[in-house]
Order: sequence, then C-alpha cells, then structure tokens
Amino acid sequence: MNLLKFSFKTAVWSAAMLLLLLSLLTPLSVLSIFFMIIPGVILYASLSVKSFIWHLLPVAVVLVVVHPIYLLFMVVFILPAIAMGNAYKKQKSALFTLMAGGGTMLAEYLLLLLIGSLIFQFDLSTYIKDVVQLTIEPLTNSSSQMINGFVWTPEMTEDVAKQTQLMIPFALVVTSMVMAFITHVIARPILSVMGMNVPKLPPAREWRMPRSLIWYYFLALIIEVISRQSDGTYWKMIAMNMSPLINLGFMIQAIGFFFFLSHLKRWNPVIPYLLGAAVFFIGPLRIVGIIDLAFPLREAISKSKR
Repeated sequence: MNLLKFSFKTAVWSAAMLLLLLSLLTPLSVLSIFFMIIPGVILYASLSVKSFIWHLLPVAVVLVVVHPIYLLFMVVFILPAIAMGNAYKKQKSALFTLMAGGGTMLAEYLLLLLIGSLIFQFDLSTYIKDVVQLTIEPLTNSSSQMINGFVWTPEMTEDVAKQTQLMIPFALVVTSMVMAFITHVIARPILSVMGMNVPKLPPAREWRMPRSLIWYYFLALIIEVISRQSDGTYWKMIAMNMSPLINLGFMIQAIGFFFFLSHLKRWNPVIPYLLGAAVFFIGPLRIVGIIDLAFPLREAISKSKR
C-alpha cells in the first residue's frame, strides 16, 4: 500500500489512538475501552511494520510525558491490534481474526491479573468487594430502607461480592470477544475503503454453532448439580461461567435461525433484528437455538418451502 497516499489518514488514526488512550483514566473509559483496538488495527493492516512503528513513536512520547502508566495501556491494546491487523494482512477469515484479537486480549487480561497478584500484591477479591460495597452503599442507608421498605444486610453484600468474583472468567471472555467484534465491524469497512480486501463475517442467516455445544450443555447441567452439593467454590465457579457461555452460544444460534427464517420467508428486514434483540432479554427464546442446533430444523423448513 502506498504510504504517501494515506499519510494524512494514518496520522489521524495515530491521533485517535492517543485520544482513546488518554480517555482511559476518565469516566469515558466505560465506553471508549471497547474502541481501543481499532486505530492500531487500521494502522498495522495498512502500513508496513516499519511505518507502523514510526506512527506509534510520537504517540508513545506524548503518553510518557503525560504519565508513564499510559505507555503500559498502549502496549496492552496494541498487541491484540497487531494480532487482528496481521490476520487482515494474511487474508484470514473473519472468524479467525476475531479469535486472534479476542484470544490475545483475554491472555493479556489473565497475565495482568497474575502479574498484579504476584508482584504488586493486588487482591482482586478485595477490590471487587470494595467496589460492590461502594455501589450498594446507598441501599444500606437507613433512610432509603425506610422509604423503600427494603432492608439490605451485610450478608447480602457479601453474597453479591462472592457471586461477582465467581463470574470474572465469563466477564473477561465476553469483554474480550465483544471488543474484537466491535473492532472488526468498524475496521473492516474502513480498510475496504482504503483498498484492502478484508473478509466479511458470514451473513447472520448462516451463523451456526458446532453441534457439540449440546453435549457441553449437558455437561454444564451435571457440573451445576455437583456444584450445588459441593461446599467448595471450584465447581461453583465452573458452573457459573460455563452455563452463561453455552447459553450465549444458543442465543447466537437462535439469532442465526431468525435471520435464516426471515430471508427464506422474505419478511420485513427489521423483524430479524427485533427478534435478535429479544433473544438477549427473553431467556426462553434461546430454546429456539437449542432446537435448531439439535435437529435439522433449517433443512426441514427449506424442504417444506420447495
């Protein structure tokens, strides 16, 4: 790719990276963190490695001047960006790219937690407990209890903190994959405009999870039974993280089925989007995904259509 032709555009993306990184220690980080990888992906995919490094240098200098901690943030988010950008360069499938970016991000999360606990004595459990107590503090106020007629006890706070701690693996996996997905959705059309042939995700009507997910579902049910009879937190943690991930897979399968049905029946294009959104709010709708995965439902509907 001709660097001179896109020098202004790449400089803009360098500036965007700088602004996003600087937002991490502000309230905007709740939203901006999901877009953090995008500038790095576009820069790495559209430039040579040498040019990519030259675009990072001024960003790194500014970050060090502001505060050295920002340089660590830059390293953390640049690695998954390189993983996804490299996949784009090699014309890998969209699914491979998402797994590369999300997997790298997840590995970094786990590594940072390990380093924090071993070197800096960071106790994640204590931190989560403090955050939960701070969040729930208004509920423990005597005046709010009198108004609402609801009494929040210290035992309830302790239980919420424990449940939150057990759900950390699920939260890390979902956050990593959502970041990779948002990055792909935004970066792919931008790179296409810049002249790169970037593979798309399959149409939603073709989304299918592996059939083995059914067996993992039964395994999760067994583990959940074991966790209820066990006093330890090990089985409980596995059950609390495995079941939501599997249910998320069934939701994706259900969304794919709704788009398939809409395409086959020529429904209004808005309908599958509404049904897809409803899957996340109406739990029983994931049963559609289970049925579609366990039985050749789409094939049967296609044959009846003929």
